[in-house]
Amino acid sequence: MSLTRTTCPYCGVGCGVLAAPDGTIKGDPDHPANYGRLCSKGSALGETIDLEGRLLHPKVGGQRASWDFALDLVAEKFSTAIAEYGRDSVAFYASGQLLTEDYYVANKLMKGFIGSANIDTNSRLCMASSVAGHKRAFGTDTVPGTYEDLEQADLIVLVGSNLAWCHPVLFQRIAAAKEGRPGMRSGNIDPRRTATTDLADIHMQIAPDGDVALFNGLLAYLAEHRAFDDGYVAAHVNGLDDAVASAQVTDLQDTGLSVNELVHFYALWAGTQKVVTIYSQGVNQSQSGTDKVNAILNCHLATGRIGRPGMGPFSVTGQPNAMGGREVGGLANMLANHLDIENAEHRDAVQTFWQSPAICAEPGLKAVD
Repeated sequence: MSLTRTTCPYCGVGCGVLAAPDGTIKGDPDHPANYGRLCSKGSALGETIDLEGRLLHPKVGGQRASWDFALDLVAEKFSTAIAEYGRDSVAFYASGQLLTEDYYVANKLMKGFIGSANIDTNSRLCMASSVAGHKRAFGTDTVPGTYEDLEQADLIVLVGSNLAWCHPVLFQRIAAAKEGRPGMRSGNIDPRRTATTDLADIHMQIAPDGDVALFNGLLAYLAEHRAFDDGYVAAHVNGLDDAVASAQVTDLQDTGLSVNELVHFYALWAGTQKVVTIYSQGVNQSQSGTDKVNAILNCHLATGRIGRPGMGPFSVTGQPNAMGGREVGGLANMLANHLDIENAEHRDAVQTFWQSPAICAEPGLKAVD
């Protein structure tokens, strides 16, 4: 039986799958995300490939049509709208379940051939806080970590993430790592008690939206206890004094936690070199989501615990290729390869590489717009 390597389309882990036409599904033992593991959703993928209720050929006006006719019709309608109302009269909405290559071509068509930036993706409603936080901290939307860091960390802090339910294979990897290394610690920061809490050594039932105060408090604690990596800060970080000054006037009562809980967590974080802070939708889906992201990133930047094995801030996304879509520029306010629409040199570089007749000159409409 021939098995095809593919990717599970569900959560943000992006597990490797071996699939056959008869519905046989196996985890790919060589895939670096899951090493053969699959959760219940991935294991049941074979049940989704039946033909019942599926559209197996194009239909126009309820009638079966050829691919040539359907594609010509779509192209004609797009061209007519553009000719009559301009390039910005059309738009694409993409999904984090697309393959990177598909994402890339859709983005190239819209921005380089239609010449509008009216393409947006699930990242807008899912990960936009992380995108903005990453750009504010690093200048680019980049996640500075790998799955291997989870096994190498001595402390894993989960913030706003029910990993056991939402990213089960990553949760399994952490559970296996803890079983193999009894000295490894984990913390769960969540107002609720969830299945993820069962793995945690400490559970901090933070007040809703108390995350900024919690991590600002951590930054102030790190400053007070001289836990910064001065060499790293001098070489790679700016604005730290302002961040610390802001953190020092944060009201820790906003966390809803006791002084003992805060001191215990802060001392554990400060005293553990290899720390990975995993955050997900409980951080992102908030009116202060970007500030939450930066409060977390600031602590890693100040201590130099970033970009090295077993340490760093780790944004866990909602769909399996949300990051891939951002890499190829699938959001309305960016170009491929994390380049900026507003930068004329960046626009010229992308258009030259694409050899395209046009290039978008300004950000397009975002998903909600």
